[in-house]
Amino acid sequence: MSAAREIAIAELRERISSIEGGVAKKGGCLPFGVPEIDAVLPGGGLAYGALHEFAGGGSGTVDGAAAALFAAGVAARTKGKIVWCLTRPDLFMPALAQAGLHPDRVIFVEAGREEDVLASMEEALSYGRLGAVVGELVRLPMVSSRRLQLAAEKSGTLGIAVRRWRRQTEANDFGQPTASVTRWRVSALPSEPLPVPGVGRARWLLELMRSRAGECAEFEVGACDDKGRLDIPSRSFDRQDKAGRSINSA
Repeated sequence: MSAAREIAIAELRERISSIEGGVAKKGGCLPFGVPEIDAVLPGGGLAYGALHEFAGGGSGTVDGAAAALFAAGVAARTKGKIVWCLTRPDLFMPALAQAGLHPDRVIFVEAGREEDVLASMEEALSYGRLGAVVGELVRLPMVSSRRLQLAAEKSGTLGIAVRRWRRQTEANDFGQPTASVTRWRVSALPSEPLPVPGVGRARWLLELMRSRAGECAEFEVGACDDKGRLDIPSRSFDRQDKAGRSINSA
C-alpha cells in the first residue's frame, strides 16, 4: 500500500470517528497546576485521549534525559499503570522515581524495532485501562501518529511519544508534521540559584512548539518534583549576574 493511500485511509478513519462522536471517550485534561502553563493550553492542561510529543533540546537533544523526566512527571500524575515502550533499556528508574513515577506503576515493553514500539503503543492505548502510554521513538511518521492518536481518542488514554535520537542529525525529523495534539521541547538550564552556596532545584526551558487550537509559548520552570509537579521558580531572593554582582529581584 502506498504512503499516500495509507494517509488517505487514516484521515478517513479519523473523520468517521469524529462523526460517530460517541465512540471516542472524552477524558478532559491533566492540568500542570501552574497557571502560566495551563492558561495557554486549550482546556487548561494536557488533553487525555490524545497523543503528545516530547523531545530534548540543547545539550540534551540526543540523550533526551530532560524529556524523559518530563514524560515521567506527567505520567506520574495520572491514575493507573503506565506502559513504557522502548528499544534501548537505559532508563534509570531512581531518576524517574525522583520525578514522581514509582517503578511499581511501570510496565516496560522492550522491542527490537521501532515498528514494534509503535505497535505496542497502539495496543496499549487501545486497552483503555492505563494511566498513560509512553513510547521512545526516533521517527514518528504521519500515518503512525494518526493511528496512535485515533487509539488514544477511542480509549481516553494519554499518549506520550518521547523522541530520542542516536545522532544529532536525526533531530531534524522533529520538524516533520505529525498528528500529535501538542509538541514540547525540554532543555536543561542551570539549577535554581539559592541564597546560600549550593545546588538548587533543577530547571528546564519548556517550549510548547505546537498546540492544536492553541498558541506556542515557552517557560522557565523548576523540574518535576517527587510528585511529578513543575513550578515557576521564585525570584524573590538575591541572585548574582554573570559578573558576580548581587541583584535583588524582589
